[in-house]
Amino acid sequence: MQGPHDTEWVSLREAAALLGVHPATVRNWADKGEILARRTPGGHRRFRKADLMHYAESQGELQPLEVQVIIQNALGQARMQVSGGGLRDEPWYQALSESVRQHMRNRGHVVLEALRGYLGAGAPDARLSDAIRIGKDYAEELLADGMTLPQAVRAFFYFSDFVTNAALTWSEITPPSNSPEWAMLIRQINAFIHAMLLSIIEYYQED
Repeated sequence: MQGPHDTEWVSLREAAALLGVHPATVRNWADKGEILARRTPGGHRRFRKADLMHYAESQGELQPLEVQVIIQNALGQARMQVSGGGLRDEPWYQALSESVRQHMRNRGHVVLEALRGYLGAGAPDARLSDAIRIGKDYAEELLADGMTLPQAVRAFFYFSDFVTNAALTWSEITPPSNSPEWAMLIRQINAFIHAMLLSIIEYYQED
């Protein structure tokens, strides 16, 4: 019996939005045969959603598909902003030294992996200690670089929005079949994000 995504096809732009990467990246993957695609009579690429889901799931540990896609999408958004130069226009980013900028870019992956581990473990309260620790580490480094608390919070929201947008993109392209489970996943994501933000604020207030 076919699943709901087995016969559902999406455009190149929709495939890119689902995976959180630039359309050119998806086109390149298709050219290499990493993702299957077909052509419409007009020559446009179409991707089967089931193939995209399988590709996203193959990029990490075995976890709920929603978690895999959200993390993959958020990571892709962050990469595009860094490589595309979107960060340079942000006042808080301009205030950072180049060494801290590089460290923050590298640490973004650590945050997403910690979130992945938290969600994959069933979101136990004990795993929120990872969010608290990472938030403290962020705050310590940003404060040492002269960043104010408002700047640090703006920087945090800039990147945490990637996760929120990824979840929204998933829900728009693939409407949840189980609303209670989806609502629980959103609450779990928010719990991790909020724990990290509070840790940043508390570190600044203690200093």
